[in-house]
Amino acid sequence: MNRVKYTQQSQRWIVKIGSALLTQDGKGLDYASIADWARQIAELRTQGIEVVLVSSGSIAEGMSRMGWSHRPTTLPELQAAAAIGQTGLIQAYQTEFQKYNLQAAQILLTHDDVSHRLRYLNARNTLRTLIRLGTVPIINENDTVSFEEIRLSDNDALGAVVSSLIEADLLVILTDQKGLFTKDPRSNDDAEFISEGLAMNPDFVGFAGSAGSAISRGGMATKVQAARVAAKAGCATVIVSGREQSVLTRLRSGEPLGTLLVPEATKLAARKLWIAGQNQARGDLYLDAGAVTALTAQGKSLLPVGVERCSGKFNRGDRVNCLDPNGRIIARGLCNYSDIDVAKICKLPSHSIPSVLGRMDEEELIHRDNLVMEDS
Repeated sequence: MNRVKYTQQSQRWIVKIGSALLTQDGKGLDYASIADWARQIAELRTQGIEVVLVSSGSIAEGMSRMGWSHRPTTLPELQAAAAIGQTGLIQAYQTEFQKYNLQAAQILLTHDDVSHRLRYLNARNTLRTLIRLGTVPIINENDTVSFEEIRLSDNDALGAVVSSLIEADLLVILTDQKGLFTKDPRSNDDAEFISEGLAMNPDFVGFAGSAGSAISRGGMATKVQAARVAAKAGCATVIVSGREQSVLTRLRSGEPLGTLLVPEATKLAARKLWIAGQNQARGDLYLDAGAVTALTAQGKSLLPVGVERCSGKFNRGDRVNCLDPNGRIIARGLCNYSDIDVAKICKLPSHSIPSVLGRMDEEELIHRDNLVMEDS
């Protein structure tokens, strides 16, 4: 696998920095490290690299300012911590980037901003304009207003979504671990380091585990999942320790740091890329075995006859998950009918739709053009 292709030849990077790195494991903003990352990003910019920064840290900084040692569990306190910490976080970045005549630009996103097509396009246009103007966009999830139903789940997922928004070449996830291992190296002496591989390798999901920390929501599992989403946009991912000295510039030089997870040769079309990039769905469709075969082996659209039942609240055009009889998500797509309508027409042939609903919007519940297989 040629690392030069993915690090030395990539021209648009997303750099994601986790809370533990930014806040000295929750003790408060690490200004020295922020200054050093700004220096490295400025150096990348002199080499013609466009850099978008996805930064955690607002909640952790808010916790530090309030003297809280543990992450709040109530939504109002989480939102308050984010509001308190966000001002300090962006001020720290702006102070450092100004030393290199770089203008920082703050963008706060929620799941709704990328799950609706028009708002997705607006966000993409804004980011592309900021890149064209030579700024350093700094993106964080809008924790001050997000709640569980609309959040992006973590900033690893946010980095992956942004990779499809701006068609990035490389997603660099800076963490407090060397990279991906076959087991958790903190508790397994026989854990083997994985230097590179295909992002869609199913083994990597099992290797990653799920643990986060008291400061951050993510763990290695979210980073592997982010790499899988980014790969669908044709974007490679490096999971690497942010504690490595000059890690960004060393990556740029081609040094084999961290775990490199690369995409397959194919790249999804823009609309399917948008569908695949979403991390939450409005509902679930439970398929029978025949429908699973039609989707996975025959490349067909999803018809109501193949759906046993549905759950969730969704409208026409909303994104839903398609689950096999074992409850595993096999596909995601845009549904042509609401949850109320699906409940009435599931298990029925398409020609019965008009007699049940009094109309037929489409023959399919999800057209193949609006369907993305989970492992595609």
